[in-house]
Amino acid sequence: MIVPILIAAAVIVVISIIIGIVLGVLSEKFKVEADPREEAVRGCLAGSNCGGCGYAGCDAYAKAIVEENADPSLCPSSDRVKIGEIMGVSLKAGKRMTAYVKCSGSCAKTNADYSYFDEPDCRIAYLAPKHGAKKCAYGCCGFGTCAAICPFDAIRIVDGLAVVDREKCQACGKCVAVCPNHLIEIIPYDAKYVVRCSSHDKGKDVKSACSEGCLGCGMCMRVCETGAITMVGNLAAIDQEKCIGCGKCAEKCPSKIIKKRD
Repeated sequence: MIVPILIAAAVIVVISIIIGIVLGVLSEKFKVEADPREEAVRGCLAGSNCGGCGYAGCDAYAKAIVEENADPSLCPSSDRVKIGEIMGVSLKAGKRMTAYVKCSGSCAKTNADYSYFDEPDCRIAYLAPKHGAKKCAYGCCGFGTCAAICPFDAIRIVDGLAVVDREKCQACGKCVAVCPNHLIEIIPYDAKYVVRCSSHDKGKDVKSACSEGCLGCGMCMRVCETGAITMVGNLAAIDQEKCIGCGKCAEKCPSKIIKKRD
C-alpha cells in the first residue's frame, strides 16, 4: 500500500519540476523587455499614487509618459526638468502649487440656524437646508470629508473649518473634487494674499451669518495698483499672477477677510 503512494508522490514531484522548467523557459523566451526610461521617469514622480494626474498611480503614469507620450506635467510634485532630460525634450520646472480653503467660517465666527444630527459627511450635509447648520450657505461644512480623502494628511479640521498644511500638500486636487461647496482651490505655493470667503450674498446678509465675510464693498479692488483684484458678484477675487504682495488690499479690507498666507 505504501509503495503505490510513494510512486504517485514521486510522479507528482517530477511533473511539477517539469512544468516549472517549461514555464521558466517560456517566460524567459516571451518576456517583454521594459523600457528603462519607464523606471527612470517613475523615480521623478511623487510616489504617492494619489491619482491626481488622472492615471491609476505613478507606475501607470510613468508608463503612459514613455509609451503613449502622455503630458509629463500632470504631476505637480514631479521633477519635470529631469523627466524632460529622460524623454529628450525640454521641460521647464513647474511652479509649486497648494490647496487653500476660501472660508474663514469657523464655529466661533459663524452663526447656526439649527442643529445637524445626520451623517458627519460634508456631501450629505450639503443636501440639508442651507447646506448644513451654519447660517452661511457658502461656507465650510466642517465635517472633514476633504481631510479624509487627502492622501498626504495635509488637511485638518480646526473649530469646524478645514485648514490646509501647504508644506504637506502636493496639489493632487482630490480635496477640490470632493468639496460640495467648491471652497477649495489650487493656487501657487508662494501666493502672498488670499480671500478667505466664498459668500456671494450682500454685505448685510454676510454679516448676519459670519463675523468674517466679504462685504462686496470693492475697496480692495480700488487700492490694488496692479489690477490683481476683481469683484465677482459681491465677492473679491485675487489674480495670483498679477498680485505683487504689497498688502494694501488687506490693510483696507474692512472685514479683514483678505489675509496674508499662513
